[in-house]
Amino acid sequence: MEKFTKKHAIASLKEGDRIDDIFVVKIKKGLIQYAKGFAFELILSDSSGKSLEYKYWGSQDKDKVKALYDSIKPDCIVHVQGVVSSYKGKLQLTTNEPDKIEVLEKGQYAESDFIKPAKKNVDEMYVELLNAIDSVENKKLKAMLNSIFGTDEIEKKLKVHAGAIEMHHNWIGGLLQHMLEVLEFCKKAHELFPQLDRDLLMAGALLHDLGKLEEIEMTSRIKSTTKGQLLGHIILTAIFVSKKCDEAGLDEMTKNKLLHIIASHHGKYEQGSPKEPAFPEALAIYYADEMSAKLADLIEFIENSKNDTNDEFMFHDRIKRNILLR
Repeated sequence: MEKFTKKHAIASLKEGDRIDDIFVVKIKKGLIQYAKGFAFELILSDSSGKSLEYKYWGSQDKDKVKALYDSIKPDCIVHVQGVVSSYKGKLQLTTNEPDKIEVLEKGQYAESDFIKPAKKNVDEMYVELLNAIDSVENKKLKAMLNSIFGTDEIEKKLKVHAGAIEMHHNWIGGLLQHMLEVLEFCKKAHELFPQLDRDLLMAGALLHDLGKLEEIEMTSRIKSTTKGQLLGHIILTAIFVSKKCDEAGLDEMTKNKLLHIIASHHGKYEQGSPKEPAFPEALAIYYADEMSAKLADLIEFIENSKNDTNDEFMFHDRIKRNILLR
């Protein structure tokens, strides 16, 4: 069985590049007829989360092109030969015979080429999470957290789940790492401001993004679920946590404060937050979440970009400013 290794990240491709590489199929479009035969389009992706338009220009043998088209499924891994061109201001990868596109089987590629590997030991991180729960003093709150994070199902998911599709912590165990980073910022906030409710901070840090387990899924890439598209992780987290609070018999005020922390952790209405922080612990978790997400994004951007240019600065499309790389 022939094996293939990812050679170039989508972000590094340039017009005129000759490609013989592997990609994950993000979107599959319809089969169409053109002047010289039959064609189809795909959207390809890789571990960066970046996307690339792809066009296969086939022969007049419709059955042959359709058989190839039918063999390609969303989320499958394909080996592609072709050339990068520019079309309507965007890069596009095109294949003309005798170049080819073929579907690979498991074992012909490394899954780490499409989802980034964990940056920290996931087993050690999970022990750290459980130790944090042990330090919670509110017995009902502690019992609720153990009922969630003490299950094999949640542990298994958190050890592999990414924190986002592209924006931050988009690697194996990224969500768990993000939760612990938020937790550490909250611990420091409590050290500086001991009047804050430490138990509420700990619980909020660990619970605030838990709906991402339902919002996104891990296949050969990180992608949104139908439920995630329709509801989003804030609503999914609130539904889940509300149920768990009731099962644990948590008092109404603590439950409502936890739900407010979840609803306000994006901080501002224009950032998709249903509520803005209304008490100090909610404010602390908002800023802790921002620190973890924004720093991870910026560090990853610098690491991914500094070898692509000799310039000192590169423009970051998402935050719309130049970033120092050196």
